[in-house]
Amino acid sequence: MPGENLTRIEAQERRAVIDPSTPAGIESGAGIEYDVVLDLTRGADVFGSHTTVRFAAVPGADTFIDLIAREVRSVTLNGVALDPASVFVDSRIALTGLAADNVLVVDADCLYTNTGEGLHRFVDPVDGEVYLYSQFEVPDSRRMFTVFEQPDLKAGFRFTVTAPEQWKVVSNSPTPEPKLHGDGTATWAFERTQRMSSYITALIAGPYEATFSELTSASGRVIPLGVYGRKSLWQHLDADYIFDKTRQGFAYFEEKFGVAYPFLKYDQLFVPEFNAGAMENAGAVTFTETYVFRSKVTDAVKERRVVTILHELAHMWFGDLVTMKWWNDLWLNESFAEWASTIATAEATEWTEAWTTFNAMEKTWAYRQDQLPSTHPVVATINDLEDVQVNFDGITYAKGGSVLKQLAAWVGIDAFFAGVGAYFRKHQWGNTELRDLLVELEATSGRDLSTWSRKWLETAGVNTLSPVIDEGVDGRITRFAIVQTAPADYPTIRPHRLAVGFYSLQGDALVRVHRIEIDVDGDRTDVPELKGITRPDLVLLNDDDLAYAKIRLDNRSLKTAIDHLSKIADPLARSLVWGAAWDQTRDAETAASDYIALVLRNLGSETESTTVRTTLGQLLLTANSYVAPTRREAARAAVAEGLWELAKRADAGSDSQLQLVQSFAAAASTPAQWDRVRRVRDGELTFEGLSIDTDLSWQLLVSLAAGGVVTAADIDAALVDDNTAKGGEFAAQAKAALPDAESKGIAWAGLVEHHDLPNTVVRSAAAGFVNPASRELLTAFVQPYFDMLLPIWESRTYQIAQYLIIGLYPAALADVALRDATRAWLAANADAPAALRRLVSENLAGVERALAVQERDAQ
Repeated sequence: MPGENLTRIEAQERRAVIDPSTPAGIESGAGIEYDVVLDLTRGADVFGSHTTVRFAAVPGADTFIDLIAREVRSVTLNGVALDPASVFVDSRIALTGLAADNVLVVDADCLYTNTGEGLHRFVDPVDGEVYLYSQFEVPDSRRMFTVFEQPDLKAGFRFTVTAPEQWKVVSNSPTPEPKLHGDGTATWAFERTQRMSSYITALIAGPYEATFSELTSASGRVIPLGVYGRKSLWQHLDADYIFDKTRQGFAYFEEKFGVAYPFLKYDQLFVPEFNAGAMENAGAVTFTETYVFRSKVTDAVKERRVVTILHELAHMWFGDLVTMKWWNDLWLNESFAEWASTIATAEATEWTEAWTTFNAMEKTWAYRQDQLPSTHPVVATINDLEDVQVNFDGITYAKGGSVLKQLAAWVGIDAFFAGVGAYFRKHQWGNTELRDLLVELEATSGRDLSTWSRKWLETAGVNTLSPVIDEGVDGRITRFAIVQTAPADYPTIRPHRLAVGFYSLQGDALVRVHRIEIDVDGDRTDVPELKGITRPDLVLLNDDDLAYAKIRLDNRSLKTAIDHLSKIADPLARSLVWGAAWDQTRDAETAASDYIALVLRNLGSETESTTVRTTLGQLLLTANSYVAPTRREAARAAVAEGLWELAKRADAGSDSQLQLVQSFAAAASTPAQWDRVRRVRDGELTFEGLSIDTDLSWQLLVSLAAGGVVTAADIDAALVDDNTAKGGEFAAQAKAALPDAESKGIAWAGLVEHHDLPNTVVRSAAAGFVNPASRELLTAFVQPYFDMLLPIWESRTYQIAQYLIIGLYPAALADVALRDATRAWLAANADAPAALRRLVSENLAGVERALAVQERDAQ
């Protein structure tokens, strides 16, 4: 990615030259104005991009503006034509000798992408229709028009778009009536947007189906609502439900923030081949089509869609109305939206156990990320755009959300919401830094947050809390203490507000018999209040999940968990025990085999879909990579058999039944197990209440491909029956999973040597390539993997490079040879780009952890 980076220092220097001249708090009349004219009628490769930028500057100063284009035909600055060959280099147009007021006109041809970055072009294999959508975060609006690509240069944007007349065209402003040209094309001239950062501008165009509704905002304004999707998926899009969750979110956020929705309309568009879950374009949110359910999905996915809808809605205030100055405060966007969407889901929708889901999914992600060598403070050091690309991670989202939950509890939820509302009102339409938020929270709560910020936001790492329990001969506690530790590289000891729960067996239930809420600080905190109480069967630190910390189970509690976890009634308490057992396993403190026993013994009774989903993923990782190598194949077979038995006992038609059948197929590792997968797919073996619908049929076929039970021709035949975008992704995964050297070679060449695969196919094929069922074949690709790293980084967009660097790493080998090869590459490539080295070092950390857990399991 040469010539496409931007450093923070460069952005600050440019900000000093370019003067938006409109202070925060002004909705319109921005000092920078863009008129962007796009021609989308010029074929499959390029589109016309004509940009006029009006901006103020320091007279006589020099700077640059950003553009990634195939060709720049003309550049005119203040009426003077400039030579494109001289001023346009890599992704920048040099601007010299600026006036106080400037007009820049750039006429260019830009490229459509198939990577999910910039203006993405998709052809629906079902009907041949073309669909476009933009994705600009972090630095990709410059792939569609000429722009000062940094968040603190907010502006007004006016888009004029020529496209086929039968298309729908959507942007941040309400869609105008098109002007028909009589030749099958039309032009849509949008009104100028409110003042916003370039990365949240948007263009979505194509023959989308749509349905509309409206709501009345707290301000009394009527807000038009729209839901859009592709024609071939429209029958599966439950727009009424999406409108319902949107209305609930609007009501909740407007009440809690005390600030009305700031934009003119709210469209939600489900678009193909999307890299993330969604993107918060102002008034025109784009979502992955994973959230259009053409087959039965788990409750975990259904709930995640609701959380995502509310996450993006929260961004309309936190991120869009008020935006960070630079990407080091990206967490101000993402952590807040993560926290706000979870509390809104729990309090405003039917998904009342959202905090249990948060613990099972987000906090597990956060703890994992916080233990990598690349961990960083919530407020990260972001030196350039490559830094921010790799910081869309578990720290920015999940740890930040966890810390905000803790902060809201510490200052009081009412004071927290009052401070947030004051922050929105004070800084609306402007850019901020962390301190701007803390000032408002200090004012509403009366608390000094400088120490809290320093320990929680400006330092990295996760603490571990362990109970120390002494008891007398009568079984009563003589001493209870909580020991806090921190990793050597990140030795911060933090204050925690947490609860301690005591659980004892009573008949067929594991019941909480005592709870105490305390403050923990320092290396050791004695809890004299628990002295004299009979020691329970299970001691649960951080009961009710108030703190952000790993917790440990003492030996007696761990044995109780293995035998009786399913007998705890409270789903959040169960999730905490699941998480504690997992942390102890991956930290090589308990045997991986014990974790397998815990899961197979207790998972069948778990009711929370996301807890089941997370735990199943951890179970498969344990069997494939964490058990001692001498036990691995036996463990894999045993896990698959255990999942089969659980699936047979699951309630007919239940969420758990579906997840267990899916996981059995993923875990299958013997000819007899793959034969069962085949018979289920063919309808010879049935589960009451379980339909083998399109997606499940594909998932079973991927398993059969990994087992060598089917051929490439069988996969092609399945694709003929489901010639859709999703079918193409499954087919790519299945073919790459075929366990023979020729198939692996074909898959490798398609991913590494060719550049034409779209983003979602790259992701799916990579997942199939590293399927653990063909672990031995991956050895031949270890050296080719390291040989391709620098060429891939230099020749592909960030998103595709990341998919390949993470996705093709042969982690399933989990052996010393892979560890040593990875260390050798890092040692030999000390000058490689920092973002690339980070991805490789994270891969290495996974192998090093697996080796440590394997060693513990072998004891």
